Amino acid sequence: MHIAILTFEGFNELDSLIALNLLNRARQPGWRVTLSCPSPSVTSMNGVTVSAQSSLADACEADAVIVGSGVRTRDIAEDNALLSSLKLDPEHQLIGAQCSGTLLLAKLGILGTIPACTDLVTKPWVQETGVEVLDQPFYARGNVATAGGCLASQYLAAWIIARFAGQAVAKGVLHYVAPVGEKDEYVKRAMNNIAPYLV
Repeated sequence: MHIAILTFEGFNELDSLIALNLLNRARQPGWRVTLSCPSPSVTSMNGVTVSAQSSLADACEADAVIVGSGVRTRDIAEDNALLSSLKLDPEHQLIGAQCSGTLLLAKLGILGTIPACTDLVTKPWVQETGVEVLDQPFYARGNVATAGGCLASQYLAAWIIARFAGQAVAKGVLHYVAPVGEKDEYVKRAMNNIAPYLV
């Protein structure tokens, strides 16, 4: 089981690294969670450089893909060569996008008529593609999910965990990372956001 987190130059650390951490905490046999990058290393919007753990080609073969966001997403959305290399297939993969990553899903034609979540800055750009933007942190239809707001990355990761390993595992991961004294409330809120969309 390979879960790839697309991580580009100028990426938002909260989007890529929170998802990476939570997905790895599921501790499922055979799971591999990687940062998939277009180059051997990429540097975040705040100067944090990470090494690629897999390639974009590897991500196209992954069981699940999260498209992360960053400050250069609009440039990436206009890079036809890069976009054409992203052969993602919601018929055979779980595909999620975080904040401006939603714009890339729209440009790839993966959203189609599916409404989506994104951050407030990216909202008008996604709307320009004809996609309806929802005023909520998470939405999924079938194998496609989107999240809006950096800290909504927890919902995207929990959705993938729940889809592949069950709600009990997702709740356990969320409970572990939740602030002390707020654990039950935190897990309940998170599950309320994703449970309606679990197939």
